[in-house]
Amino acid sequence: MRQASVRRKLQEFQDRIVALREEISVLSEQIEVLDEEVEDLRIRAMVSETPISIREHAEASRHVELAHRAQERAVEQVALLEIERNILLDEIVVEVVS
Repeated sequence: MRQASVRRKLQEFQDRIVALREEISVLSEQIEVLDEEVEDLRIRAMVSETPISIREHAEASRHVELAHRAQERAVEQVALLEIERNILLDEIVVEVVS
């Protein structure tokens, strides 16, 4: 691979990893807030036992579950990008040593 192409590819990997880590951080904060909200709504639903409060708790629970899934996907994407980046770096080392 040409050096400029390799550098560009490495920078693309790094930019994407940084963006995903920022996304993971934001999702972590959102999940923390959503978890508190779900707990409050769970208690409200238990106390009031109204269909509306039960539905609100269920909706909030779904939202927190979606946030968890999005966070898990972002973590998986970071891991895959790091693997790809490391493979590319290994190839560079082999080219330099040869």
